[in-house]
Amino acid sequence: MRWKALLAGITAAVTIVGAAAPLSLLATTSILGDVVRQVAGELVDLTVLLPPDTDPHTFQPTPQEIALLSRADLVFVCGAGLEEALAPFLSQARRVVDLSQGIELRTSPDGRVDPHVWLSPLNVAVWVEEIAAALAELDPAHAEEYHARAQAYRRELALLDSWIEEQVRKIPEGRRVLVVDHLAFGYFADRYGFRQLAILPGFSTLAEPSARELAQLEQEIRRLGVPAIFISHTTASPLVEQVARDTGVRVVRLYVGALSGPDGPAPTYLELMR
Repeated sequence: MRWKALLAGITAAVTIVGAAAPLSLLATTSILGDVVRQVAGELVDLTVLLPPDTDPHTFQPTPQEIALLSRADLVFVCGAGLEEALAPFLSQARRVVDLSQGIELRTSPDGRVDPHVWLSPLNVAVWVEEIAAALAELDPAHAEEYHARAQAYRRELALLDSWIEEQVRKIPEGRRVLVVDHLAFGYFADRYGFRQLAILPGFSTLAEPSARELAQLEQEIRRLGVPAIFISHTTASPLVEQVARDTGVRVVRLYVGALSGPDGPAPTYLELMR
């Protein structure tokens, strides 16, 4: 009997040594990381590059974070120009999955692409399918589980979309105007019937308006009787504060490009959108 126990122990040890390591994944933003986790579950080793409460437009990676990029089996990016500052480092990754590829992207009159695709749950549903397909290709042994989790999360996204539509129906159509710090809400506005007025022209928090553009915006805010300016919680802009003072409206901070920490008000994508 002792030799049987010894043989069982050796077999177990060989099995452990020979077991495949979990996939090493990296997601660029905290929002994207949450969505990847919904599909991948605990089957993978997931790193999120940008910590919670970080503006993706201005993030610069450390040497240690660049090393993580190069070691990951898969790097998931939002794409559409959001991670433009990371482009030199992404070239070192083994494989990059650009999740904007299956989405109909919004563009400005000058041809710039709006990267804030996650502000429509329908776009995130596209992400989910692309994530599941990439994981199943690299880890076919767990393909069924990835696709099942993706299907379940898509159902949650559909419920979220219906809930948002229900809330929006309570707002008169003439009041569906969003004054924002930069043009981050385009996909949300298109989906749910809002109009955006932006203090900072363009899709980045790094843009700057002219004095004429600022004066015209303030005039429009007064004309419409808009009660609030909605800005990203990571934004610190003297211009926003100036417009708020000039027009007498308040500033409301929203989670837009990043989640909060686990104990904050927006620890997941679903909670951020609600």
